[in-house]
Amino acid sequence: MSREDWELWSYVVTVVGLPFAIAVFVWEQRKERAAEDEEVYQRLSDEYAEFLKLVLQNSDLHLTAARIHPLTEEQQERKLVLLDILVSLFERAYLLVYEEDMSGQQQRLWKSWEDYMREWCRREDFRGLLPQLLRGEDPDFAAYIRKLAEEELAHRPAKAP
Repeated sequence: MSREDWELWSYVVTVVGLPFAIAVFVWEQRKERAAEDEEVYQRLSDEYAEFLKLVLQNSDLHLTAARIHPLTEEQQERKLVLLDILVSLFERAYLLVYEEDMSGQQQRLWKSWEDYMREWCRREDFRGLLPQLLRGEDPDFAAYIRKLAEEELAHRPAKAP
């Protein structure tokens, strides 16, 4: 091969090979990011499942009931601790998953967490404890969950007289 042939092939590699290598690198990075997002989501989901096991183990606190039941002082304390665990889990999900500008996949993962938060924000007892539960939490997360609580309060069906 002559020097001109080598130069021609170097141009071909530069023009075709380099952009191709960059494209493959970017694609791999996106694939890796998606896998990391899925892993974070799965770990958070496992933690939420563990929380629900705690709720079942403490069924006397009526955390699965829509109605507020009278609780003893000891039960109120356990309920507060469990709800504190829940808010911490929600905050962790917010910090790890939520972004202002999310891709379709990220939105799908986040919507399930928002659904969990909305479900709890529909509860009068949870909303009532929210100011206490949000002390010391991330300000952006606190504002986000307060907004959800306000929306759920506004959308609740009116009580029959």
